[in-house]
Amino acid sequence: MTAPKEISRDSLLRQGFVLEYTTLAWNVIGIVVLAVAAVSARSVALAGFGLDSLIEIGASTVVIWELSGTGEARQQRALRLIGVGFAALSVYLLVQSTWVLAVGYHPRHSPLGIGWTAVTAVVMFALAAGKARTGAALDNPVLKTEGRVTLIDGLLAAAVLLGLALNTAVGWWWADPAAGYVLVYYAVREVREIFTGGH
Repeated sequence: MTAPKEISRDSLLRQGFVLEYTTLAWNVIGIVVLAVAAVSARSVALAGFGLDSLIEIGASTVVIWELSGTGEARQQRALRLIGVGFAALSVYLLVQSTWVLAVGYHPRHSPLGIGWTAVTAVVMFALAAGKARTGAALDNPVLKTEGRVTLIDGLLAAAVLLGLALNTAVGWWWADPAAGYVLVYYAVREVREIFTGGH
């Protein structure tokens, strides 16, 4: 009677690994694409989004490590590591957005950046939804929390996309750093929930 349950859990674990390895591969490729786009457009937003991809790589690595083991202590350590990633992301967004607004930095147009961030937003939202469902089915707070990191990655991609598009269309260079402040709030809220036991 317990075999189907075990098979189901094994299947969910495999699904969790697939989601994380897909996220990992996408962001590794993304760092290269974003580096090229950021240099050609002299875009602080694209360079910063590349740093966000590094945070997502770290978070995915943490979840892969956690899914490979068991135990409450391992889960708590993994959650704290993801919390550190959220904290780093919020600091980066706050500093970058403030600096770009303060100096009035105007990036060049970036068709490559627009294309990559548009596709990335769709991919990250799909991965975040999959992680939320799989994490809930496994009752795994680490996978669910990292799913929110992926959601923020998708939101940030959408914000960068909006900023790039508005800069290209109507010259609104300040749209991207302004959107960054909204994401700072979300990231800080996640850090607070992780470290105060909200998860």
